[in-house]
Amino acid sequence: MTHPLLSLQGLTKAYPGVVANDQVSFDIGAGEVHALLGENGAGKSTLVKMIYGLVKPDSGTMLLRGEPYTPSEPRQARADGIAMVFQHFSLFDALNVAENIALGMENPPAMRDLASRIREVSETYGLPLDPYRTVGDLSAGERQRVEIIRCLLQDPKLLIMDEPTSVLTPQEVDILFQTLQKLRSEGTSILYISHKLEEIRTLCDHATILRLGKNVGECVPAETSARDMAEMMVGTALQTPERSGRAFGDVALDITGLSVPAPSAFGTALKNVHLTVRKGEILGIGGVAGNGQDELLGVLSGETLTTDDAVKLEGAPVGHLGPVARRRLGILAAPEERLGHAAAPDMSLTENAMLTAATREGLASRGFLKWGLAQEFAEKVIERFDVRTPGPQNAARSLSGGNLQKFVIGREVLQSPEVLVVNQPTWGVDAAAAAAIRQSLLDLAAGGTAVICISQDLDELMEIADSFAALNEGRLSAPRPTTGLSVDEIGLMMGGAHGMEVAHV
Repeated sequence: MTHPLLSLQGLTKAYPGVVANDQVSFDIGAGEVHALLGENGAGKSTLVKMIYGLVKPDSGTMLLRGEPYTPSEPRQARADGIAMVFQHFSLFDALNVAENIALGMENPPAMRDLASRIREVSETYGLPLDPYRTVGDLSAGERQRVEIIRCLLQDPKLLIMDEPTSVLTPQEVDILFQTLQKLRSEGTSILYISHKLEEIRTLCDHATILRLGKNVGECVPAETSARDMAEMMVGTALQTPERSGRAFGDVALDITGLSVPAPSAFGTALKNVHLTVRKGEILGIGGVAGNGQDELLGVLSGETLTTDDAVKLEGAPVGHLGPVARRRLGILAAPEERLGHAAAPDMSLTENAMLTAATREGLASRGFLKWGLAQEFAEKVIERFDVRTPGPQNAARSLSGGNLQKFVIGREVLQSPEVLVVNQPTWGVDAAAAAAIRQSLLDLAAGGTAVICISQDLDELMEIADSFAALNEGRLSAPRPTTGLSVDEIGLMMGGAHGMEVAHV
């Protein structure tokens, strides 16, 4: 009898206040692409960390090729043929590709030999990489290639991928899928985590669904609709965001001829950006990662100051004002990077609520911080946005990525902004939570808030945005109404925004 490549039997892991995994069992066959699905906080990350040797299970067993498998650390997992590509890259910008890959190897060969091997493997699997390019100069998709090639050099038997397409263009997704299908044909198994259910239906042979730490079912994705899989994940009917007809008000935010130098050697300069968004309007801004999204949010939030009248709120110059002053006026922002930018990892949710809501929610007075009110506000965010956490005293880093995202977005939405700028609002968030976040943005706009939604998820932008513009090399295309806008037109805008006429909406 042929054994599965990996068999999980009754894996359980508990932390104070929460059971992350509760008697989870399933098998992964050789040469199988197996999806692991579940809403945020369902236990997916804990489970793969046990497989990869980062976390030790409290009980249960794992069998690898029929033999007991108890990795004490990732080094042992890699030695046993298990590799993992994490959602957040672990690369050094100042080093080149080969140097970064060498850092992840136990006994790296001479740099010349390693560079030759990187070229060979990357070309074999359709992910060409120059081993001598500096990582800081790479796009997000190219950085992911570095992580994947680092794993493939280990000749893995099981490759774990956590949200691998969250930073990729549709074209890069196609290339990745071709690579994964080639690996599957060679007998490599893949454990694939993603909230993009149509991708799961296209790529995966089987799927295991987790809910609240338990295995609640399995399915064949190709024979199951994305909606049915989403409802298996959440246990209830899925609510689709509803757009209500609304009239736009006066211009809320206006940017004219904005040019800002790159903030660092690896940043992107903004070049002659024009942008107008009215009260009640949602402007969607798309583009491949690394084309100026973070820099644009910095200018809008006040983290990057401008000395002229390039940025105006209701006709009044605000380019010279910092984040606190802009928040007081009603310009709020939620950046892409959850840990370290949107939230302080080691601070509690109450403390993180205080950091951005002190001004608009009256959480401070004459230098004194009102911690009771801050906790009440944090609890309100947790309840309204269904943030899965034992309580507001828990540190931000203790939350799953999706639950922290819900907290970050909810914290800004509930402050009733005049203008809200969000970057990747549903990154790493499950289908139900993504629908809830999108609905909250639609509700804000219906109440008269001007919303700027920066996202790499084109389906998201088409679902909620009234108009669409694309960032390319720091230039913003002329906005177009989303009604009737085709995917081909969007692709042209994303790839050549700098060559298009710029106009106001």
